[in-house]
Amino acid sequence: MMLCCREAISMMLSQPRGGHVFNVDGAGSNGRPTPRFAAYGATKRSVVHLTKSLQAELEMQDVKNVVVHNLSPGMVTTDLLMSGATTKQAKFFINVLAEPPDVVANYLVPNIRSIPTRGSTKPTYIRFLTGLKAYSQIFSRIAFGARRNRYIPED
Repeated sequence: MMLCCREAISMMLSQPRGGHVFNVDGAGSNGRPTPRFAAYGATKRSVVHLTKSLQAELEMQDVKNVVVHNLSPGMVTTDLLMSGATTKQAKFFINVLAEPPDVVANYLVPNIRSIPTRGSTKPTYIRFLTGLKAYSQIFSRIAFGARRNRYIPED
């Protein structure tokens, strides 16, 4: 990721219009443990730091037309996520919080595309699964049984 960012930023600096780099974080980016997926979580934690550091370096150089952003897709129903659905707790959270890739993309892509369209020069952290959304979905599940057995039988 560091090499890709370096090359993208270098190319963007050489063109008058600049550009936008979008890095994607995931589970573990907030510092919480990711049991059975330690390496995955560790790399995702570093994404947030790298993104902020690159943006700070650009600001130190007074670069205004190249911006580094962060994307957080939340829980996406990928093979990696589903392979971890081995406990009652994991099944609960996958059913309650996870979404298919197309649902996540349908949210993220328009948000990504709107940043250059608006002429934004501020770094943005676009989150699909916000804390409020997660708590709301967990509450709906506990109070009303919403999303039970959605992807994986929980019985």
